[in-house]
Amino acid sequence: MKASAERIEKNTVLLEVEVDAELFSQAVNKAYRKIVKNVNIPGFRKGKTPRPILERYIGREALYEEAMETLVPEAYLEAVKDTGIEPIEKPQVEIVQAEEGKPVVFKATVQVKPEVKLGQYKGLEVVKQNFEITEEDVRKELERLQNGHAKLLTLEEGIVEKGDIAVVDFLGKIDGVPFNGGEGEDYSLEIGSGSFIQGFEDQVIGMSIGETKDIQVTFPEQYRAEELAGKDAVFTVMLKGIKRKELAPLDDEFAKDVSEFDTLQEFKDDLRNKLIQAAENRSNLQFRRELLDKAVDNAEAEIPESMIEQQMREMFANMGKSLANQGVSMDDYIKYTKSSEEEMRERMRPDAERTIKTALVMESITKAEEIMATEEDIRTEIEKVALIYRQDPEEFRKSLESEGSLDFITENIIKEKSFQFLVDNAKIIEDTNKQATE
Repeated sequence: MKASAERIEKNTVLLEVEVDAELFSQAVNKAYRKIVKNVNIPGFRKGKTPRPILERYIGREALYEEAMETLVPEAYLEAVKDTGIEPIEKPQVEIVQAEEGKPVVFKATVQVKPEVKLGQYKGLEVVKQNFEITEEDVRKELERLQNGHAKLLTLEEGIVEKGDIAVVDFLGKIDGVPFNGGEGEDYSLEIGSGSFIQGFEDQVIGMSIGETKDIQVTFPEQYRAEELAGKDAVFTVMLKGIKRKELAPLDDEFAKDVSEFDTLQEFKDDLRNKLIQAAENRSNLQFRRELLDKAVDNAEAEIPESMIEQQMREMFANMGKSLANQGVSMDDYIKYTKSSEEEMRERMRPDAERTIKTALVMESITKAEEIMATEEDIRTEIEKVALIYRQDPEEFRKSLESEGSLDFITENIIKEKSFQFLVDNAKIIEDTNKQATE
């Protein structure tokens, strides 16, 4: 087989393919054996009609068409591999010659991945923020854990204080008329959480068990439900109960209860180390993101519309799965946001374009620097993952190969090595003025 590729537009390639005459003859004979089983011709048993008779009955073109249905796709895939092009959609095929005794010739016009013109990606200057961990950060983390392990006491009497959980019934009205979503029974509201409209929780403070009170609030101008945005509302609230947190003292006993340490100091030291590690991870993630953004901004690529459309479809589908996991259907979400599928897709367009360009730039850097996953890289990664799942590395590898997942491991290794290449070749500017709480 012979194949040549010519770029006729920026992202469009014309493949010209020539298939040996012998292969076409084999494909035609295969087509004959398939068709003859399904055709009844008087005077012959089904499946036993000689080819010349069958051709006179159904036409030689029918055999050729059947032969080409398998021959052309196989030849096209081989031509794609031989020429090294990367199609992004199905080709438009034109048969130039199809006649027994002669080579089959066809042309395929197909859109391919765009060419990327890399700009500067080595020696990029990026500020790396080093977040400082203070005693205040450790104290806040201790308080968070202290609150998380607090006991809830149900009060028989008393008034609501900040930090309490108020159990309430409520009914909201605008201009004296109840509105959708403005009613609840036995609702547990943590005072100070900010989960209700601004001003609501503050007015619950001081209420006594059994007390009923009208609370006046104003919905924000940018409220998600447009029919309520900026409106004044009155909630009639009945306090049915108060639950108050009983905090354990921060001492050695607390450390023993919530950790594997015997003393509070050991626990605090461990917390500090974990906060330092988390801050370092956050710094590295932000640094790598900014580094990649610069490399992408410096590159040029004209993204085909078909790639953008495909990316938007994937993003829309992922959004639908995320909503479904929260118990919300896409149709309900569209109605709730007073939008449409088309409008939502278009809002995704900038992110879709950026996602595609980023992937293309990383692929181009990988090729330019000849970054590959070695057998040692793959073995090390498999051993690491197998250890997590407590499996034998060899057996784990066999399962990956049988599932066709080994390529996924390889791709992730290459992606990580490409990221690390950018980091290793960057000009890092240290910034030590960042606080962990920022």
